Amino acid sequence: MSRSEPTATTAEQELEPMPAGWPSMLRIVRHGYRAEPKLLSASLAMTVLEALPDVLVAVWLALITRGIVNHDRDDLLLGALGLAASATATWALQVTLGRTKRRLGDRLNIYFQGYVATLQAKVATLEHHERPGYLDRIAVLRTGVFALDHLFASIFTMVGWFVRLAFVSVLLATIHPALLLLLLAALPLLVVATWRPKVEKAAEEAVAPHGRLGRHLFLLGTSAGPGKEIRVTGNQDDLRARRRRAWESWFAPQRAASLVTAAWLALTWAIFGVAFVVAVAWIAHRPGVTAASIVLVLAAGSRLTAYVGSAVGELGFLRGIWLDSAKRLAWLEDFAQSTAGTGTQAPPDRLTDGIRFDGVGFAYPGTTRRVLDGVDLHLPAGSVVAVVGENGAGKSTLVKLLARMYEPTAGRITVDGTDLSALDLRGWRERISGAFQDFARLEFRAHTTVGLGDLPRLDDRPAVAAAVERAGATPVVDQLAGGLETQLGPSWDDGVDVSFGQWQKLALARGYMRHEPLLLMLDEPTAALDAETEHAIFEQFTAGARSENDTGRVTILVSHRFSTVRMADLIVVLDGSRVAEVGSHEALMARGGLYAELYTIQAGAYA
Repeated sequence: MSRSEPTATTAEQELEPMPAGWPSMLRIVRHGYRAEPKLLSASLAMTVLEALPDVLVAVWLALITRGIVNHDRDDLLLGALGLAASATATWALQVTLGRTKRRLGDRLNIYFQGYVATLQAKVATLEHHERPGYLDRIAVLRTGVFALDHLFASIFTMVGWFVRLAFVSVLLATIHPALLLLLLAALPLLVVATWRPKVEKAAEEAVAPHGRLGRHLFLLGTSAGPGKEIRVTGNQDDLRARRRRAWESWFAPQRAASLVTAAWLALTWAIFGVAFVVAVAWIAHRPGVTAASIVLVLAAGSRLTAYVGSAVGELGFLRGIWLDSAKRLAWLEDFAQSTAGTGTQAPPDRLTDGIRFDGVGFAYPGTTRRVLDGVDLHLPAGSVVAVVGENGAGKSTLVKLLARMYEPTAGRITVDGTDLSALDLRGWRERISGAFQDFARLEFRAHTTVGLGDLPRLDDRPAVAAAVERAGATPVVDQLAGGLETQLGPSWDDGVDVSFGQWQKLALARGYMRHEPLLLMLDEPTAALDAETEHAIFEQFTAGARSENDTGRVTILVSHRFSTVRMADLIVVLDGSRVAEVGSHEALMARGGLYAELYTIQAGAYA
């Protein structure tokens, strides 16, 4: 259904706040531990062990220095052996830990991709697809989900740096407790490292619409489908200019934010650097200081500098990329939970009264204009109902409400007297079926593409063949070299390309797969076909709907072609968000109202 551009309101910008960062990370860590407890525990243990030999290098250097100055072979030998042992242990732990983390990362990557896909599938409605703010969050999450496995590697690395900092602080304290003030000098660095990614991520999210536009224009300019029209109309230069402006609008604010945060980071590094130089100079000029102590300060201090720098950098990644991805995943968990259907009643086994709309109104999220307003309607059990009207009249919206893709903003819908929202959502959807104008192109074997309309009968070849026949798609299958075994989609080695109309017939067959639904919805399922073919399919379908209906099934046909729905039991005419007329074809023609007028106009066009 085509509908007017939504009118943005302030509510459009009011998104639910994302969960706090660190609690979100803990939720993700729990997921990771449940998925791979042994690998995660082993990685953490080796991370802690890896820190010790690295920190002890400063001790071994101090021993070697003391051995040289005092001509003490024992200190010299112990320091040399210690260096060798530290180097060996560090290498062994790095190799083992690296392999373990890669294995853990691969498994967690698979787990989190599947988990995000599952969460998105659990979102019960389509509301988030109508709100750019939600789309921006999900778009960033789709990129971030591939990095969630790196979150754990980043956590391990952070733990390793902080363990090293703890060890090296102990070494510095053994020389003089005042050297621990170096840790205070590092605090501004850590504060900026935590603040910087937040600012940069806010800038990234603020310009996300420009990024989406740039990607959209890039796909338009590089895809075969729109390429024909672009070349005929000569829009190449205009699209390139628009894409360039979109990317500039996307990049410039992010670059400005990065420059500001980089300046603050440089300032805090300067503060820490000055503090380190002062500390070394102070120790060197203390009375009675030994060469070994100076070497220990230099070695431990240099390691402190390296650890602080690495910790700051890793904290930036953790705070900016991995932690943000964790927040978005936690938000998606909460969002999917909040949109889950609350009904608990099982749908009826068969319909006796039918479906009723009582004062139903609906406005799309972020808009004020009602697409449906004050709709009162009775769809009798066992009937074939046609819904007609001009583009934007609310035909597809009515179907979406019945499928509970949205909840009415006013009034209610009842099924045999029970409020539709009180029915168990999954149970209700298992009892409905349909084919839609914006159908999915499932690039599988043809029998799978059709059979997915009723998953329990996916491999039921007679059922698939029957659905293909009912949809009038038998000629499509007959033209395929391997019949129902043919791989669809030209992007596969053995795949074949099919036309839009052929895809639509296969989608219609998929809609016929479900056995004895209570509600069958055909929302412009043959829009790509000519009027004569559509009429023949609808006529065949209507006859079958009347002869094979033991459940009181309500069948809804949505079409903008008035001539193809005259065989329906009941015709609902929508006009300007309201029900204008209801009746049979003969009754509506006799009334001489809107339906008769539009029918006559269309009939004249085909004459």
